[in-house]
Amino acid sequence: MEKLTLFEEAICFAVRAHHGQVRKGEMIPYICHPMEVATICATVTADQEVLAAAVLHDTVEDTDTTIGEIRDRFGLRVAALVAAETEDKRDDLPQAETWRVRKEESLVILENAKDEGVRILWLGDKLANLRSIYRSWRIDSKAVWQVFHQKDPAQHAWYYRRIAELLSDYRGTRAWQELDYVIGQIFKGV
Repeated sequence: MEKLTLFEEAICFAVRAHHGQVRKGEMIPYICHPMEVATICATVTADQEVLAAAVLHDTVEDTDTTIGEIRDRFGLRVAALVAAETEDKRDDLPQAETWRVRKEESLVILENAKDEGVRILWLGDKLANLRSIYRSWRIDSKAVWQVFHQKDPAQHAWYYRRIAELLSDYRGTRAWQELDYVIGQIFKGV
């Protein structure tokens, strides 16, 4: 039997880590999100470490997986990419109270990213998130925000517009163009 590629190993790991989880506000198996993120990233790069990080990006934040496990299994760079997408959720505090500071901290990471893979991973993750929001928003533009810790669409508008601005080097890619379009649709007038 042929040895699995780094990306294929990451898929297997992520499937096990996210087993039984579903997306917030949906009954879609959680693993569909990291697979979508990897698909978006693959439109921008063929870098196997970035694609592996794409499918692993929520394992530390949303499962009992540690950065150490990612590092030991997939290497330093993949672990660093995953860490760049992992928020400090401050489990001792209500997430609604820490939403803004967590987003500000994450934007600093994006703004200072030296590895292009971080930026590509962010583009994939945030576009996948916005696609999901957009689908719900088209059905009920008010109720969509109720599944989030931050219920104010203006706060989400600030966050996603800043991301698009920080990722504007990718404006020539379809992924960034779709990100910009969906931000414009969801947050028109906000």
